[in-house]
Amino acid sequence: MPDGILQRSYGKVFDQVAAEYDRHRPTYPEQLVDLACELAGLELGDRVLEIGCGTGQLTGSLLARGVRVTAIEPGAQLAGLAQQRLQSAGELELVNARLEDARLPHEHFRAVFSASAIHWVDPDVGWQRAADALAPDGTLALIQYFGLHEPGSADDQEAVLSAMTAIAPEIARSWPRHRELESILAGVRERRENISEVWAWLGDYELGRKYATDLFDDVQIAAAPTRMEHTAVGLNALLGTMSFWSRLSPEQREAMETANQTLCEQLGRPIRSSIVACLVTARRVPSTPREPLPGR
Repeated sequence: MPDGILQRSYGKVFDQVAAEYDRHRPTYPEQLVDLACELAGLELGDRVLEIGCGTGQLTGSLLARGVRVTAIEPGAQLAGLAQQRLQSAGELELVNARLEDARLPHEHFRAVFSASAIHWVDPDVGWQRAADALAPDGTLALIQYFGLHEPGSADDQEAVLSAMTAIAPEIARSWPRHRELESILAGVRERRENISEVWAWLGDYELGRKYATDLFDDVQIAAAPTRMEHTAVGLNALLGTMSFWSRLSPEQREAMETANQTLCEQLGRPIRSSIVACLVTARRVPSTPREPLPGR
């Protein structure tokens, strides 16, 4: 199985821990949601598409702003929780399918959102499908938390990674890099001609595709850094909702939980980590006739 397909297959684990995912994953900063809606020029009643809504962390924020949301979620348990949580929150159509398979109206949505999900979509078709769903000049808005290198939490983060390296070196080797905020912003500016390259660089994903430059322009980024503190129990619960956790053996999971508990006791305080919520937006360029995608 090619590496990209194998990596995307790990996303299926979220449906197996849907309740824990809903309980422990952080919501997204309201100021970034406001900014995305402002950049997209959204008004009450506008139709938006959300790719990979999970249990509805971002969906609820969008509905609260009076837009009509079509949300795609391939995980049946995740979709069920989202439907249950948001059934009276606004006008929501929930589609239990992958973006690659969903039947979507052409040029129908004023904005397409995706929160911590676009990297689970096949990039050979995903960028095109998102663009096809957007109305002319519509906005693609991607949001996700990334690790942040910040002096107040760097030692704690390094201790957690050191434990991971000792317990599961194969996981540690592919652990996303933590960058300083200025490095993050500068890296995005260098790649802003292609939103797929921006997102690939931010998360160390294999998502970059040249064809995306013909679909989107006016790439912008906004960032909201924050420092978090977790007890060992809280940190282990959060890690349990991440895709890498399913790749650990029971013994490795127990060892990581013990290592985090020991670290917390040694510190005499919660374990600190720094993250940054990044909002990356781009504008749909006018549609032009195109050649079929390779292999499609």
